[in-house]
Amino acid sequence: MRIGVTFPQIEFGNDAAAIREYAQTVEGIGYTHFLVYDHVLGADTSVRPGWSGPYTSQTPFHEVFVLLGYLAGLTTSLELVTGVLILPQRQTALVAKQTAEIDVLSGGRLRLGVGVGWNEVEYDGLDKEFANRGARSEEQIALLRALWTSPVIDFEGEWEQIVASGINPLPVQRPIPIWIGGYVEATLRRVGQIGDGWFPWREPDEAMREAIERIHDYAREAGRDPSTIGLEPQLNVGRGTPDEWRAFIAGWRELGATHLCLSTMGNGFTAPEQHIAALTRAAGELEVGTA
Repeated sequence: MRIGVTFPQIEFGNDAAAIREYAQTVEGIGYTHFLVYDHVLGADTSVRPGWSGPYTSQTPFHEVFVLLGYLAGLTTSLELVTGVLILPQRQTALVAKQTAEIDVLSGGRLRLGVGVGWNEVEYDGLDKEFANRGARSEEQIALLRALWTSPVIDFEGEWEQIVASGINPLPVQRPIPIWIGGYVEATLRRVGQIGDGWFPWREPDEAMREAIERIHDYAREAGRDPSTIGLEPQLNVGRGTPDEWRAFIAGWRELGATHLCLSTMGNGFTAPEQHIAALTRAAGELEVGTA
């Protein structure tokens, strides 16, 4: 099981040197990957009665591709992961170009996690349709893989068209792995049919076992080997006990998890050093970097 970290960007601040130190420290400890959340626009809740989303205009988010491009030159082994990029609110060809560039600059260390999101405000602001975002994401994934693997393509989709064009440079990985986040049945089907992995950020319970079984059923129906689909749960190590952490990990190992992401957010930390201290302690308890 590869163990990485979730960058606590909504609690971290804007000090570029601190971001560099965080990434280089977790890499030095032995963590295998660096996962970052994505949001472009935050809603002003003062004019939206009944708003129920977890993030607002007061919540800071670093732009994922710029951040990972920055880290590509500051790290040597960390896999750089979006977890998840809200794909349908973006232009697909531009995403292909940006991700290929990060993959080139990092020497093939990008993993693209994608999802469809929940914040209609972002879609409106980015001039993309919210209602059909799931269906469009499937076409986008097909287009991304085509652009990543051929110098010139012709692509005729329902929403996207490319005529005798391509990106240059192509990525090191051809194609870049695409993992998918979400829990509704359409997402589980999408993971099984076309995803390289899934982000199940919940407890390793019977509901998750059943969801994984459904993903595997969809994979077999599509002629795919279910064992090739990765699983990455997330564990908050800013709370709980090491024994509870180990029980969580054991449960997910039994369900077939291939990766694990450690989070430190939501624990009242007010300085980058506190996040690093929590990850350092967890690394010792979980023997990160010793395998």
